[in-house]
Amino acid sequence: VPSVSCLGDCQLQTSCRIQKCTTDFVSLTSYLNSALESFDLEFCKALRAYSACTYRNSKVCRGNLDYHSAVLGISDLMSQRNCSKDGPTSSTNPELTHDPCNYSHHTEARKHEGVEKTPPPTYLFCGLFGDPHLRTFKDRFQTCKVEGAWPLIDNNYLSVQVTNVPVVPGSSATATNKITIIFKSYQDCTDQKVYQAVTDDLPAAFVDGTTSGGDGNTKSLQIVEKVSGKYVEMHARYIGTTVYVRQLGHYLTLAVRMPQELVMAYEESQDLQLCVNGCPSSERIDDSGHLPLPVMGQLLPQSGAAHPRSVYTLETATTKCHEKMLVKDIYFYSCVFDLLTTGDANFTAAAHSALQDVEALHPRKEHWHIFPRGGGVGKGNRFSVGLGLVCLILVVFL
Repeated sequence: VPSVSCLGDCQLQTSCRIQKCTTDFVSLTSYLNSALESFDLEFCKALRAYSACTYRNSKVCRGNLDYHSAVLGISDLMSQRNCSKDGPTSSTNPELTHDPCNYSHHTEARKHEGVEKTPPPTYLFCGLFGDPHLRTFKDRFQTCKVEGAWPLIDNNYLSVQVTNVPVVPGSSATATNKITIIFKSYQDCTDQKVYQAVTDDLPAAFVDGTTSGGDGNTKSLQIVEKVSGKYVEMHARYIGTTVYVRQLGHYLTLAVRMPQELVMAYEESQDLQLCVNGCPSSERIDDSGHLPLPVMGQLLPQSGAAHPRSVYTLETATTKCHEKMLVKDIYFYSCVFDLLTTGDANFTAAAHSALQDVEALHPRKEHWHIFPRGGGVGKGNRFSVGLGLVCLILVVFL
């Protein structure tokens, strides 16, 4: 941000390179992931490089407000991160900092090569949870049967397959009890790594027993266990991809963030990808991607049920889900739908954590929440959405 005045020495002001120092610091820290063990070490190295840059410019920048703000900011950050003033620093030479096994550096390198109009990478999100509910890379929301093994993602870099089993006898609703993820070999960054999780076995390692891919300290691919046996994260820096796998109750959930250009890198024969193209129409059990809002409080039909009846009514299911999710978006409606279908309160936690994963991984905040058509506003709409859910549940139970 340019200063308001030249403070009596315009030539001195223009020779100040504090903006370059700040830009280099942002570039050095933009790829860092706070979940990784090396975060503090690398962040402190970048801070020391930033500090050294400001020191080199201290004389020419002494009348620059941005310079003084940067010096104070560096001091605060060093205190917060317990960084020592002495120690190794990050190189600010773009040629030296380019890391072929870091997707962020790869995209930055294009700019240094003279491609000025190269836009920043676009990231996409896909998630699967509950009965199961699918959010595709195109932000389309579907509820599907897809019993058995189905590919969620299958491109040149990553393959993800899920296996779904029936939740309630007599119902077409299913949930995920197995997830297989294949990180395909890529240049010198990593050999092929396979991860597999099944119900009650959510390991913090790949099937070969390792927890990372890549040579030395690069760790271009790494598994981080967040909650033992319940929640793991996989960070693939070389393809800019993050994967979350959780177990809630007896079933698994999945969330993936991946660059668009890599998502679309697949052959014609790989077009059956639920995250890319959604579920086949024959496998859909939702109403055009939206589950209606239950507000009428009707009970589920009790007679002729071929399976155990849910202990929830529309009213009690709505109350239960509202305890976890205040915003009545599609994740809230999915929670209600799952409670009515299964009677299993663990699906409330699954819907809630799925929304948390969206907030952590989806790049566009304005798209975090998906709302049903009409938004349930007005008496006519409230009646139609309430009736719609009853009809939908009847279809699922038939």
